[in-house]
Amino acid sequence: MRILLDSHVILWWLEDNKSLGSRCRELIGNADEAFVSAVTPWELGIKRSLGKLSMPDGLSNVIESDGFTSLSITAAHAELAPSLPPFHRDPFDRMLVAQAQLEALTLVTADKALARYDIEQFDARS
Repeated sequence: MRILLDSHVILWWLEDNKSLGSRCRELIGNADEAFVSAVTPWELGIKRSLGKLSMPDGLSNVIESDGFTSLSITAAHAELAPSLPPFHRDPFDRMLVAQAQLEALTLVTADKALARYDIEQFDARS
């Protein structure tokens, strides 16, 4: 299976956070390919600068050293994201949905607001 991790999921993975379910840990560990979007360090960096969370310095290097593949944002992703139905207003999450759709990836997330989008999803809490 080819998966794309939502931003909170990569943090939970790196922190060994108990919110990440055992089935999800197994899915991530056994995935054929596990992607982290370029939008993730951007989103998390903004939240860190606002004092909303902590994350490791050099997050992109940490992600790659843990065996995840970085997924760049393409023009096609950028074109699709704003045209998605307005089920979710967060532009970072809309980009993840666009990437999952165009790249045929299963989005691993605990964000219930994304459930209405036409993509494969896996509940990160399971």
